[in-house]
Amino acid sequence: MSTHKKLFVFLVCLTLACVSFAQTPDVKPERIRDDIVSLRGDVLTVHRHSGDIVSIEVRPDVAVTALREVKLSDVKVGSYVGTPAVTGPDGKLTATSVLLFPEAARGTQEGHFAYDFGPNSTMTNANVDSLVTAASGRDLKLSYKGGSNTVTVPETVPVVTFSPATRADLTLGKKVIVVVTPAQQGVFEAHVILVEKDGVVPSL
Repeated sequence: MSTHKKLFVFLVCLTLACVSFAQTPDVKPERIRDDIVSLRGDVLTVHRHSGDIVSIEVRPDVAVTALREVKLSDVKVGSYVGTPAVTGPDGKLTATSVLLFPEAARGTQEGHFAYDFGPNSTMTNANVDSLVTAASGRDLKLSYKGGSNTVTVPETVPVVTFSPATRADLTLGKKVIVVVTPAQQGVFEAHVILVEKDGVVPSL
């Protein structure tokens, strides 16, 4: 699998928690987040916050990538971004992070939908119409096919984009997000992996 194809597959799968894989329509992917215990051969072991330890099969062609920090000023009008956010009691969206997609990935899973980052969490993948600094904070005005919304971006929220990584980065204690589907005998099958690198922890 080429580097560009791996990146495309990663971007699609990362935002695919509620969508079935075409080849296995009855099996929906999910995200496993937490600390690496070990990578032995093709089996990645992860310790989750819930306390359980899970085993994940990682085939040689599974895409592994990381994040690097950028500035909100790198997000321009016309940029394509992903913004996990939490909906407040007033219905307003507050970002938990901002992901600046590379231009080659423009249009990836475009839209606004429920996410699995916590209660009342959503994901918006959209074009940036404007970035406004107001009394309430920095507001991203976003538009996507079928709608638009405004997301407030606190000063403390990480702004990131993708960075290369390899299986060699899958070491003890690193934080990971792994998009998986159930396999046999309690083992999951990995489709893409986002790993902590150079101190940048995945927060999607």
